[in-house]
Amino acid sequence: MIGFICALDIEVNGIKNMMESPKQKTIAKTTYTSGKIFGKEVVCCECGVGKVNAAMSTQIMIDTFSPDFIINSGIAGSLSKEIAIGDIVISKDCVQHDYDGTEMGDPLGEIWFCDERRIDLPADKILVEKLNKACQSLQDTNIIIGRIATGDTFVASRNRRTKIADAFSAIACEMEGGAVAQVCYRNSTPFAVLRCISDDFNENEFIDFLKFREIAANKTISIVENFIKNY
Repeated sequence: MIGFICALDIEVNGIKNMMESPKQKTIAKTTYTSGKIFGKEVVCCECGVGKVNAAMSTQIMIDTFSPDFIINSGIAGSLSKEIAIGDIVISKDCVQHDYDGTEMGDPLGEIWFCDERRIDLPADKILVEKLNKACQSLQDTNIIIGRIATGDTFVASRNRRTKIADAFSAIACEMEGGAVAQVCYRNSTPFAVLRCISDDFNENEFIDFLKFREIAANKTISIVENFIKNY
């Protein structure tokens, strides 16, 4: 089974609309929709915005549906002048830019587990490769594989984007991927994060995000469709 976790309804509805004989199951007030797409078993959910929502939905999906892997798809902000609105970014790995233990002398972004500490959460290389191939049919679209930074804040200013990019060598920022990555990592569930850029490196307002999110979401849905068809 293929698992998809999205932050917004505009993203998950595109996946649900492709399903044959969809079934729904609601757990912790989150609805999981399962069915077949191109003969493959798929489950998806709208997790809501932010790391806690994403982590909760990911663990429930793993415990309830046992997906072979999980893809977190959606939209993100650019952390580079070279990455523009409409471009696609795929995770090499994920970090959490707001995980801050620097007052204790720890590196920024270092996550404390009960048995280890680490900053990077590596995506599955095979999934990354297959997502990259699924993007190749897109017209006039740059596809970039790199580090995606996650935090519980909407990053608008160019100054803040520069700081995150410099601290982590990240190419995009968003609010869920790192949490999905952390839960998948601890459950030994392969994952990858797919994002379409909805706001660029310059100063951005929330209205810009709202303006471009539908265009960006439609592009990720197209990639997901191609990915499932050819997986």
